[in-house]
Amino acid sequence: MDDVISLGIGEPDFATPQHILDAGIRSLQAGETHYTSNAGIYALRAAIAEHLQRLYGISYDPDSEIIVTVGVSEALYLVMNAILDPGDEVFIPTPCFVSYQAEVILAGGIPVEIPSRVEDDFQLRPEALEAAITPQTKVIFIGYPSNPTGAVASRETLLEVARIAKAHDLLVISDEIYDRLVYGTEHLCFAALQDMKKRTITLGGFSKSYAMTGWRVGYACAPEELLQGLVRIHQYTVMSAPTISQFAALEALKHGEDDVAEMR
Repeated sequence: MDDVISLGIGEPDFATPQHILDAGIRSLQAGETHYTSNAGIYALRAAIAEHLQRLYGISYDPDSEIIVTVGVSEALYLVMNAILDPGDEVFIPTPCFVSYQAEVILAGGIPVEIPSRVEDDFQLRPEALEAAITPQTKVIFIGYPSNPTGAVASRETLLEVARIAKAHDLLVISDEIYDRLVYGTEHLCFAALQDMKKRTITLGGFSKSYAMTGWRVGYACAPEELLQGLVRIHQYTVMSAPTISQFAALEALKHGEDDVAEMR
């Protein structure tokens, strides 16, 4: 049916740009068919660091604060298993992506839904979040722009979330996979807010902005003491993200800005 809008998986309506495909092929032809370091090839981690610094003014050390993952989905799995103890509560604004609650449960945590409302343009309600805090609350999970609502978190909302996180000593997981698909305003990186980098794990990737869903490559950024937990789980589950995909992602960051603009 042509008039039905799917609110399921976010699949771009474009093919992966040809120069990104070519970069992947060149990596195969050059013999890049082996494992990489657990955290990912250094050139890609450095490019991710430069990318975030250029766009959002936040500094991450590619040596110790960035890991390349098998998409944001694996990054989410790593984060939940690295930081949650059985019974820890994770606040999740809803509606949300289908796997958020499941990943919390798989890690032994308890997902606590914080519903958003259409009359509020699906903005997270900080007052509802703060009212739900218990001694078991450990994490605030935010994903913006939101899948499926498309809501873009306002600066005021994010500042309130930051205040609550600091006041109650909570960690924040920020899924920003749709950061380049914002219209009429600018994306704000949560970890770039004052004093928030040290308690925030930022998730990002290439699937949406560069039409690379099938390449399965993403990343997580966090302070070293948090990131090392992710690396330990990652190295004993998948070893490293697909090598060909890492070289394709590197090409996307180096030469893909025109593609992002065109596909927006």
